[in-house]
Amino acid sequence: MAIQEKWSVWWAQYGRAVLGICVFGLFLHDIFGTHGYLAMRRTKQDIERVQEEIARLNKENAELSQEVKALKTDPHKIESIARDELGLAKPGEVIIKIPKDQQLKTSGQKP
Repeated sequence: MAIQEKWSVWWAQYGRAVLGICVFGLFLHDIFGTHGYLAMRRTKQDIERVQEEIARLNKENAELSQEVKALKTDPHKIESIARDELGLAKPGEVIIKIPKDQQLKTSGQKP
């Protein structure tokens, strides 16, 4: 028998099985491979998560920019911070500080 005839007999017996195995292997690779469906879905979810984080940070940056602008230009904002956080007062004013323990007792809250 010639090699060509042996090949033809072999292909006739096992050809469909080999072809089926190859197609099945490609299918598995397309689903589970490095660049397959599952990897692409994970990457898409990562991209969406990062875009949401970028949007959140952009919003936070805009809010902080507005606050910086207010701190530079709004005298009422500056006065509010000076009074609340630094405990400063205008000449002639008296500041009375109540300890936190007494504030909680008078408001009826538990520490």
